[in-house]
Amino acid sequence: MLQFDQVKRIGVEAAPFSPEGLAAPFSDLNSSAFVLLPGFCDVHVHFREPGFSYKETIASGSRAAARGGYSEVCAMPNLDPVPDSLEHLAVEEAIIARTACIRVRPYAAITVGQKGEVLADLEALAPHVVAFSDDGHGVQSDERMREAMCRAKALGKLIVAHCEDNRLLRGGYIHDGAYAAAHGHRGICSESEWGQIARDLKLAEEIGCAYHVCHISTKESVALIREAKARGVDVSCETAPHYLLLDETDLQEDGRFKMNPPLRAPEDREALIEGLLDGTIDCIATDHAPHSAAEKAKGLAGSAFGIVGIETAFPLLYTGLVKTGVLPLERLVALLTTTPRQRFGLPAGEDYSIWDLNASYRIDPADFLSQGKATPFEGQLVFGKCLLTVCDGKAVWEA
Repeated sequence: MLQFDQVKRIGVEAAPFSPEGLAAPFSDLNSSAFVLLPGFCDVHVHFREPGFSYKETIASGSRAAARGGYSEVCAMPNLDPVPDSLEHLAVEEAIIARTACIRVRPYAAITVGQKGEVLADLEALAPHVVAFSDDGHGVQSDERMREAMCRAKALGKLIVAHCEDNRLLRGGYIHDGAYAAAHGHRGICSESEWGQIARDLKLAEEIGCAYHVCHISTKESVALIREAKARGVDVSCETAPHYLLLDETDLQEDGRFKMNPPLRAPEDREALIEGLLDGTIDCIATDHAPHSAAEKAKGLAGSAFGIVGIETAFPLLYTGLVKTGVLPLERLVALLTTTPRQRFGLPAGEDYSIWDLNASYRIDPADFLSQGKATPFEGQLVFGKCLLTVCDGKAVWEA
């Protein structure tokens, strides 16, 4: 039986829980391959319930997360009903309490119905949610965002922004770059993201609101946030594994390569990696966004935006960034554990995962626990297999 003194710890000083009786999967493996890591925290997932359970459920999403080494996630509010009131939030909370196998913390919407017009009941919702976000929609009105930041500041809550200027989209669906031009696709310009970030940073600096930017994808976004941090603005940001490991040169005519924001140019990917290394980017979140097979089978133009990633995030990042010498393992672990929890005020529980870093395999969506199967990394060889995930002292995943 594997003993904890045979396992290298990364970011975990002591194991709060001994999996006695749970170690059978480890008994025939080389213990030198094992690492014990803190339970991961993803501050940006879409578990689709209530309202869209044909895409994903709290049960399937949380089990997929546990398999990926995650013990805690923050679920975005693009649901039906939208959690813009206590009554609507209660629907989601009941499903979480009944079916989640890890900690699932809900967001509340910034605006009623995520329509960007009237602010939600932020004061009533604040004690029950991790933060406020209209993810999937940029808040188009400067005045609505100003009002939201003022109220969020008074409540001690983060504004978590999907930054997208609708005026600049022009029907685009992939990056407005070389691939779009060569293949006759409509592009999404980088300014649609960074322009709204620039607006929000000015507001956050003026108001003093704690502000977090979702899934940044452009070099300009990195530069703006770096400069704002240097000025003392209370800003943080995330990016996702696909923006760190892929760019528009990897695109194929397949809906599994379509997400929002889109895969950008190689120089954008390089800037994101620099942002990880210098601390501009605070955490890595998956933006796990499952859809049905039919919704992802309509090519780049017609498919729904969004890919899945919570089961593959650590193996992909470990293989693509750590094994290649780009990022130290300790830094990757911090980006997945310590820094998101610190920024979102989430206490670490008795959580950890055990990984065999020597285990190699090819990513096969048919094997996913998530109901969503669309990933641009299908068939890619990765290293790192999660053998055990523990959340609040309880084993929630065993290989």
